[in-house]
Amino acid sequence: MEDIKKGLESVIALETSISYIDGINGILEYRGYNINDLSEMPYDAVSYLLIHGELPDEDELEAFSGQLRAEREIDEDTIEFMRMCPYGVEAMDALRTAVSYLSHHDPDMSDCSLDANLRKGIRLIAKFPTIVAAYYRITNGQEPIAPHPSLPHGANFLYMLRGEEPSELEARLMELDFILSAEHELNASTFSVRVAVSTLSDIHSAVIAGLSTLKGPLHGGARLAVMRMLEEVGSPERAEEYVLSLIAEGQRVMGFGHRVYKTYDPRARIYKRLAREIADERGDTRWFRIAESIEEAVQRELVEKQGKPLCPNVDFYSAVVYKYLHIPPEFATSLFAIGRISGWVAHCIEQYADNRVIRPRAKYVGKHHPSR
Repeated sequence: MEDIKKGLESVIALETSISYIDGINGILEYRGYNINDLSEMPYDAVSYLLIHGELPDEDELEAFSGQLRAEREIDEDTIEFMRMCPYGVEAMDALRTAVSYLSHHDPDMSDCSLDANLRKGIRLIAKFPTIVAAYYRITNGQEPIAPHPSLPHGANFLYMLRGEEPSELEARLMELDFILSAEHELNASTFSVRVAVSTLSDIHSAVIAGLSTLKGPLHGGARLAVMRMLEEVGSPERAEEYVLSLIAEGQRVMGFGHRVYKTYDPRARIYKRLAREIADERGDTRWFRIAESIEEAVQRELVEKQGKPLCPNVDFYSAVVYKYLHIPPEFATSLFAIGRISGWVAHCIEQYADNRVIRPRAKYVGKHHPSR
């Protein structure tokens, strides 16, 4: 009888040199570099590493950052197109629609050479923050703000969002958020990207496939769910009662558990440290204490009493960081996409370079009717 792996769990579908995960020991590497070391670098350097396979030297980083800054702006037609979105359209849907619209105006759209794909990828990496910030301001009845000519990736996004330069700590947290979100091997959205590319579709179409998958509540949308959970709990004292009620109803505690990690997600460790840092800096530890109380309740009720190996995943403490940065929950997933686009571009290029159409099989369980 065929061995069916539902959800393709643990199935090795392809080879990659982009990222490495050791789920037993909680290790994540991009191109062989530990995520803890990469968290000390600027996003542009990590983006360059993912796409080109090596860390840039000083001149290469300056040139790459210059390319990104030069491509940050979106034209008035794209902004007007986003204004035309019906009331209530989610940020991820607006981002997906904007990417589709931009594809019609990309000068390299019909060129799928390596150089053209790199140019298209750089444009997408550069424009994602501008699109999301512009849509945020449009939905709040404000005029979009043009990109800053010199601010780094994370600081520039917050500047376009708010209309003022962020503090040094806020800028560093945003930069780190994009780094920690940039890549994670063959997750659902990245797999969708590679499936699209395997048919020799274009990068914009592949990225749209990735965005459509990332939107789901069991993938990128989980961060939004954690932010809603923090708001619903409201105070550290209510955490245990809340967790017990979820257990009694057979529901998941959002932000815990991972298909690959059997221990603490290394990204969650970094986010927890960042959340504590900004909570202390703000003199407001409420959101951090709520999250820590939820984690302690999960440890007591599910890990110690029921033996379930549940640890916080990337969504849990990143949601706390977003609360302190005043990111609206409905924009949480689109921020995930701003970071992840570099990884998607890297996977597009890798798939194009060694391609075979991704086409698994299914076991038929329906009826067979006699032929006449």
